[in-house]
Amino acid sequence: MPERTDVQVRAGAEKDLAALTDIYNHYIRETPITFDVTPFTPEERRPWLLSHPEDGPHRLLVARSAGDGRILGYATSSPFRPKAAYATSVETSVYLAPDAGGRGIGTRLYTALFEALADQDVHRAYAGVTLPNEASIRIHRRFGFQQIGVYEEVGRKFGTYHDVAWLEKRLS
Repeated sequence: MPERTDVQVRAGAEKDLAALTDIYNHYIRETPITFDVTPFTPEERRPWLLSHPEDGPHRLLVARSAGDGRILGYATSSPFRPKAAYATSVETSVYLAPDAGGRGIGTRLYTALFEALADQDVHRAYAGVTLPNEASIRIHRRFGFQQIGVYEEVGRKFGTYHDVAWLEKRLS
């Protein structure tokens, strides 16, 4: 298992699109963590990638193995809601390759993401976590998120209803 120093965090780029799509599609096919139910092609995922430039409040950061260059995960800050008054709020998320958990990669990604957001006009960060997902709750709490509510049985996937916990973090 590579050490944390073998991981580089950088802005996501077009060349990462296939790997990022593969990671997300794993969660679509195998888990209720995302409520998307149909896997994406890289071309279908391209608008998502392009909506996260290298600067500004809406970022995409990737973790890649320094050894083989494989994408191990990503973190994003995305618009919370489309209305203008929400512009200073972001929704954050982190996704790891199925074999990349437990190595501090999510922590490295979120550390870099919140450092990048420190200079932005962002007041609050929110995260929606499908329950149960103790690993996601744990990393969000580590970064100062507090649970503010639960939407009960808000989504149905794999024939089962799932709750979503909403967490909030003050940024400014």
